[in-house]
Amino acid sequence: MFTSVDDVSARLAETGYLASPAVATTVFLADRLGKPLLVEGPAGVGKTELAKAVAEIAGAELIRLQCYEGVDESRALYEWNHAKQLLRISAGRDETWDATRTDIFSEEFLLPRPLLTAIRGDDPKVLLIDETDKADVEVEGLLLEVLSDFQVTVPELGTITATRRPFVVLTSNASRELSEALRRRCLFLHIGFPDAELERRIVRLKVPELDAALAESVVRVVGALRAMDLRKVPSVSETIDWARTLLALGADTLDETVVRDSLGVLLKHQDDVLKASAKLDLDAI
Repeated sequence: MFTSVDDVSARLAETGYLASPAVATTVFLADRLGKPLLVEGPAGVGKTELAKAVAEIAGAELIRLQCYEGVDESRALYEWNHAKQLLRISAGRDETWDATRTDIFSEEFLLPRPLLTAIRGDDPKVLLIDETDKADVEVEGLLLEVLSDFQVTVPELGTITATRRPFVVLTSNASRELSEALRRRCLFLHIGFPDAELERRIVRLKVPELDAALAESVVRVVGALRAMDLRKVPSVSETIDWARTLLALGADTLDETVVRDSLGVLLKHQDDVLKASAKLDLDAI
């Protein structure tokens, strides 16, 4: 998919994703080595957006498995269309059970879920396993078979092996430690908060109407908030939202009134808002 690390950076930028050298290098290696990519970092730094950008570059279908507590094999891998199977059984009352069973456990009655869908077919795919750390430990067992050999075993149909491997991105907010077996199968990438220069570029790209001086002030204020001991520091997504907020308010500069009235865009807890209001010194930033 990519010819070099610089090619990754340039093509991601064309989709609106500005990547650091570390991000571009790891994406290049994941593509070249055919390895899944495990991306960790705080919420809102662009982990999911990276998978979307790669899919756009490749002209690939993005297949997303959104993990949550309680997600199981039927939601992640496949399940049988029980209603359709019952109709088929009712329609074939005069048939032997062996004949009926062979029919109802066929492709026609199979409902593929994201993991199975991603390894079937010859068209390019990007498999996004989002917020992997929110899934139960048992789900990792399903992932191990898929990510080791890119194959899925359906007892009634046999083993289905990928003819074209998808580009796989797993994201994690590190709320739960993932198993070493899963980590071994992946290349690892941590995406943290960008440095000030990269964040300025991101703001100018996503909110081009914003004045350059105001964009710089936005990044400085967000950096000061991240240095505070807050329950939830603002991420890149909040920085972009705040830049759009200031544009909507018609603000030309940052003053105490504008910042105080719009802190709810950056901070999501009242105690954080109160702490930031008391400690934030715009003159010192």
